[in-house]
Amino acid sequence: MKANEIRSMSETELEAKLAELKRDLFMLRMQLATNHLDNPTKISATRRDIARVKTVIREKQLEH
Repeated sequence: MKANEIRSMSETELEAKLAELKRDLFMLRMQLATNHLDNPTKISATRRDIARVKTVIREKQLEH
C-alpha cells in the first residue's frame, strides 16, 4: 500500500483500514504459530502498512 493512497482516505476510512490491518496481522501471527504461513514477509509488510496508516492518522490530527 502506497502512502499516497493512504493520504487520500478520510479519517473514518483510515480507522477502518487500521482495524483491518491489525486483524490481518493477528491472523498472520496465528498462521506462523501453527506453521501454516506460506510467506513470512507478509508479517513485516503488514506491520509497515499499520505504521503508515498510524502516521497519516497522526498527521491529520495535527492539521486540525
